[in-house]
Amino acid sequence: MPAKVDIEYLDKARAIARDVVMSYGAGKPFMKECDVRVEVGVGKGAMAENGSVKRAGEDYGFAIGVHALAGDGALASGYVGKQLGTADVGRFDSELKQAIDAAHARAMASARSKQRVRSRFSALGGSLESLDWAPVRVDQKTIPAQFKIDPGSVSLEKVQGATLDSCKLIAGLDKSVVYSVVGASTSLIRELFVSSEGIDIDFTYAQTEAIALIVASGPNGNLEFYDSLGHQRGWEVIESGVNSGPIRELSLLDFARKLGKDTVETCAAPLMKTTDGPVTVVVDPHFAALIAHEIIGHPSELDRALKYETAYAGRSWFLKQPGDDMRGKQIASPLLTAFSDPTIEGFGHFLYDHEGTPARRVFHIRNGVYEEFVNNRQTAALFGVEPNGSCRATDASFVPLIRMTNTTIAPGKDDPAAIVKEVDDGYYISGHRIPSIAESRENFRISAMKVYQIKNGQLGQLYRDGGIISDTRDFFMSIDAMGSDWQLFPVPNCGKGQPMQAKRMSNGGPTFRARAVVTGASR
Repeated sequence: MPAKVDIEYLDKARAIARDVVMSYGAGKPFMKECDVRVEVGVGKGAMAENGSVKRAGEDYGFAIGVHALAGDGALASGYVGKQLGTADVGRFDSELKQAIDAAHARAMASARSKQRVRSRFSALGGSLESLDWAPVRVDQKTIPAQFKIDPGSVSLEKVQGATLDSCKLIAGLDKSVVYSVVGASTSLIRELFVSSEGIDIDFTYAQTEAIALIVASGPNGNLEFYDSLGHQRGWEVIESGVNSGPIRELSLLDFARKLGKDTVETCAAPLMKTTDGPVTVVVDPHFAALIAHEIIGHPSELDRALKYETAYAGRSWFLKQPGDDMRGKQIASPLLTAFSDPTIEGFGHFLYDHEGTPARRVFHIRNGVYEEFVNNRQTAALFGVEPNGSCRATDASFVPLIRMTNTTIAPGKDDPAAIVKEVDDGYYISGHRIPSIAESRENFRISAMKVYQIKNGQLGQLYRDGGIISDTRDFFMSIDAMGSDWQLFPVPNCGKGQPMQAKRMSNGGPTFRARAVVTGASR
């Protein structure tokens, strides 16, 4: 591994960034706000395929990002991001100043263009608003990482051995297993945020995760299962798992064994046939997690709702146009409450976002009534609401985007076993696989790992290649039982933006009951 920049360097970088932002950035002409993000991450990872080592390595990342809000009249933002290396440590202050110069120039050019276009196009020009940032509380805080086993103390050989042992275990479970791959990594990441407003945040966190992909061959063809584990903790996640509130994860070996057995068992099951119409379905917490992510989380991101992503990712049925949205309206059964909360434990945990906004719980749906979008400081000002700390980037060199955090369906009071026992004829939908969602999120289809028939309150025949399809409002309004067995699951690869930014978060929910068409295999 090449010489690296350690996270301890940010002790010095924090003071430099603070001085450069306040003495240099804040003094630029017509600069209203200037902020700098600095990030260093150090980690190692390995992957095994079909019982053999595929790859292994360790590396570091060192990046900066600068935002400028400036303008003589109309305000606009300018951004600059850059990946740095060890050679840049000695000239770190000049790197920051150059980035501030470029971000300020971009903001000023955008503001001038905005004013020029507004005056030329009287009808459409009014849509080019001066986009201010909503004010936030000014905090200075240092937040240390939490772990039992420091990622830095774990050898690359140990990471490699963990993936290899798990991959061999899967391969030896049954002769129907034709392919398996297991990957794992552990890292320590430190982020700085300093602004001309006086915000000064230093956040360090551990990040440990693993994935497994398994293919089995059976009488109805191949079946592929994929799943992940992970948490903002150290290597103990891999060795011992996690048991903390709604986060209950197995060790990597036990996780691999369970996923392998599920793949083998389900591959041998008969194909599910699509039902003639909506039927009673009971979904488990793992399946509920993808509903929370795709059907509630993404359409609750305010940039998407305001059509920022229409040409690429789509819109949101929660907002048709400013002044015509679902806030305050009943969109679901009173049993459904859903929220995003980065302050709780999870893969999406943080206390301040990448605009320096304090994080808090955001209720999207409360007792069936739509309530709030996740936002950033710009869209909060545009929408006339308070910022709620939901703007983040993959690393400091990227422009922060509005992202769901730990987004989940809230637990209810019903016994999950009783939810099944009360069903005379229906299906139990277990484990999420692949989503297929309308661009407005107004209807959806999600495939499941397993589908069990429910007869007279008992789980019966297991089927493969099933799932559910429904209009979102119809599905949410049909919910008539909400379990108390709340769980959160890691989502390691939520994608958004151009260029693509992948973020980690936890999604979850409890067992609940509703009505939907159960889909089956096309063949």
